[in-house]
Amino acid sequence: MKESEFGYKGHRNSYTELNEVYFWTITINKWQHLLMPDENKMIVINSLQWLVQQQLIKIFGYVIMLNHIHLMWEQLCMNGKEFPKNSFEKFTAKTLVNKMKQMKDWRLKTKWCQQQTINTISGLEIHW
Repeated sequence: MKESEFGYKGHRNSYTELNEVYFWTITINKWQHLLMPDENKMIVINSLQWLVQQQLIKIFGYVIMLNHIHLMWEQLCMNGKEFPKNSFEKFTAKTLVNKMKQMKDWRLKTKWCQQQTINTISGLEIHW
């Protein structure tokens, strides 16, 4: 069988297109349990709800774990110049970091946070 028969398009795993359904897993760097408090889970849910209300995404199912999220979703259209996935990642990470700053969360002061330089928001690296 040829590669084209399998539908492989030669993209890396994190590549997504509009109007395609994906099973997507988002993890927090160092597997920190940032999503343990219910109010942190609500940040995720509220962000997803906003994207649905704006008709940017369609969600078929999701699971929020302590340090990662599973989504079955479809990105319907761009959010300005970025994919809804990027908007979700950026908004959720910034909101969690701001909440942690207000609460003076110890994870913002640890050595591994201070050494991060790539994809960093206020010294805390959160990879989705």
